[in-house]
Amino acid sequence: MSDHILTGKKGEEEAVRYLVKKGYKIKQRNWRFKVNEVDIIAEKDNFLVVVEVKTRTNPDFENPKEAVTKKKQRFIIKATDAYIQKYDIVMEVRFDIVAVTIQNNNVEIEHIEDAFQAYLL
Repeated sequence: MSDHILTGKKGEEEAVRYLVKKGYKIKQRNWRFKVNEVDIIAEKDNFLVVVEVKTRTNPDFENPKEAVTKKKQRFIIKATDAYIQKYDIVMEVRFDIVAVTIQNNNVEIEHIEDAFQAYLL
C-alpha cells in the first residue's frame, strides 16, 4: 500500500477517534454508492453528519475547505442522498470536514462543522 493511502487511513482513524470523543455515534465508514464514497457517516444531536476527512503531512498545504471542491461536494451529496433513501433516514443532514495534519508523530485536528450546503450546489 502506498504511503499516501496509509496516511489517509491513519487520518481517518484519527478523525473517528476525535469524533467519538466529541460524542458522535459512527454509523458508517467509507460508505460507497457507485463511484462516490463518504468517509464517515455519524449522528449527533439529531443530525446525520456526513464527514469528509482530509489528511495532510504538511500544514502548509491548501486549506482543507478548499481541498473539497464543488465536484467532490456533489459526489458526497449524491452518495448521502442514496444513503438516506436506502436506510429511510428522517434527520437533518450536515456536511462537515475534518482536517487531520500528521507531522513528526504529532496529530492536529481541525473540525469544520457545516462546511458546505447541499442546496448551494
